[in-house]
Amino acid sequence: MASTLTIKDLRVSVEGKLILKGLNLEVKQGEIHALMGPNGSGKSTLAYSLMGHPKYKVEGGEVWFKGQNILELAPDERARLGLFLAFQYPIAIPGVSMANFLRTAVNAVKGGKTNGNGGGGIPIAEFRKMLTEKMELLQMDKSFARRYLNDGFSGGEKKRAEILQMAMLEPEIAILDETDSGLDIDALRIVSEGVNTLAGPHMGVLIITHYQRILNYVKPDFVHVMVDGQIIASGGSELAHQLEAEGYDRYVKQAAGGS
Repeated sequence: MASTLTIKDLRVSVEGKLILKGLNLEVKQGEIHALMGPNGSGKSTLAYSLMGHPKYKVEGGEVWFKGQNILELAPDERARLGLFLAFQYPIAIPGVSMANFLRTAVNAVKGGKTNGNGGGGIPIAEFRKMLTEKMELLQMDKSFARRYLNDGFSGGEKKRAEILQMAMLEPEIAILDETDSGLDIDALRIVSEGVNTLAGPHMGVLIITHYQRILNYVKPDFVHVMVDGQIIASGGSELAHQLEAEGYDRYVKQAAGGS
């Protein structure tokens, strides 16, 4: 049975200001959803709230995944349950190689699942084999794993590093927070190919974006329009093309109670 992330009437504030105002959304394994909206509509607030960032205060609502209200769980528990967030602005960690970072992440999130020893680390040989397979799948040069995490990386390389993390952790639901931000066309294509390679029946994807362009490469099953902390319209991929052509003005007026 496919796992489903179900968001019910989610209300979230940041520094005393209510940002999410009763948001409802459902994402299933095997589905690709795009969440679009103007700047300031609350898209990134949703992403960080789902993963438990302490800056974002949940004022009400529920988020159910695999029989648990994840709002009651710590961020690492949410990750172990099968959720993943690719950041819009990944940070650099000089001195820590991609390979060491990834092994630590895999051990933390799925070590016990991998070798059945109740949480022990994945054997180094098994990890190296897994890393090599994922990098080949994503058509990444092996030297990438030896570089320090995001240190001196271009915007496209940082986003590819996020996709590699997603490949290694194999989440059931992946949230991509404006992964297309700051990418040129070539980098966007490479990152999109990575998403398409990994997406499938075992992983649901929520792509959070302001622009339609990434959806030229990653075709969503569902598109949602978010304005002022709520989803006010949903449809198929054609809705993204409509937004690209017409903009968000109509939906902003609708959210404000206009015609």
